[in-house]
Amino acid sequence: MKFEGTSSYVATADLKVAVNAAVTLQRPLLIKGEPGTGKSVLAQEVAQALNAPLIEWHIKSTTKAQQGLYEYDAVSRLRDGQLGDERVKSIGNYIKRGKLWEAFAAEHRSVLLIDEIDKADIEFPNDLLLELDRMEFFVYETGETIKAKTRPIVLITSNNEKELPDAFLRRCFFHFIKFPDAETMRQIVEVHFPGLKSRMVSEALKIFYELRDVPGLKKKPSTSELLDWLKLLLHDDIDPALAREKDPRKLVPPLAGALIKNEQDAHLLERLAFVARRKGE
Repeated sequence: MKFEGTSSYVATADLKVAVNAAVTLQRPLLIKGEPGTGKSVLAQEVAQALNAPLIEWHIKSTTKAQQGLYEYDAVSRLRDGQLGDERVKSIGNYIKRGKLWEAFAAEHRSVLLIDEIDKADIEFPNDLLLELDRMEFFVYETGETIKAKTRPIVLITSNNEKELPDAFLRRCFFHFIKFPDAETMRQIVEVHFPGLKSRMVSEALKIFYELRDVPGLKKKPSTSELLDWLKLLLHDDIDPALAREKDPRKLVPPLAGALIKNEQDAHLLERLAFVARRKGE
């Protein structure tokens, strides 16, 4: 079964090729792209399309690779031993399965999402090399080897906060999600807001891409932020064309807080709008 996208996710042709290539090669799919371009959501859609369970491992700066395999709660075992609890006789009672173990133990092929791997320590990817390559790992406390019953489809996302090791990259199939062009974005909007007036969509997209093209913008608005903005415009019944008022040089759109996320960019747009008005006087 091949991934062809879903009714709720607009997958470009090159993204479909990347997903299916990774599945065929049985290698992790490493997805990069701007925040808000649907990298994490892709795993949900692949799982839905292939009718596979989704296992999500969201990485933080403090996350260790070992946590994805298992954790041994020695403190609880010591406490239970002091209390005379019968559970201490089996060390397995104090082994907590990690997300990789869950994926390896699944009876049917699952989709494993390792989300934002670049948030963790630089050694994190290297610490998972063998486990992702061989699809097995050893539990020292119990002396057992855990092997994947069915090799999961592994999707790994990165926001490029730090470089990933070459040894890790060699084991992945890589795809960069390009920012959607206007036509693809129109399809995305149609999925989330079916039947929206063409004029409103055109004007909203025009404003959105103008914002992204402003020189010196620290954070360009993303796809998810565009969708949030459209939701607010619809809720407040605001037509983005009328919202520009009579001054086409007005650069700050209504409800701009959905698109602009820091004070530097807000001040930049205000200064540019002021300069544009001065020139027009």
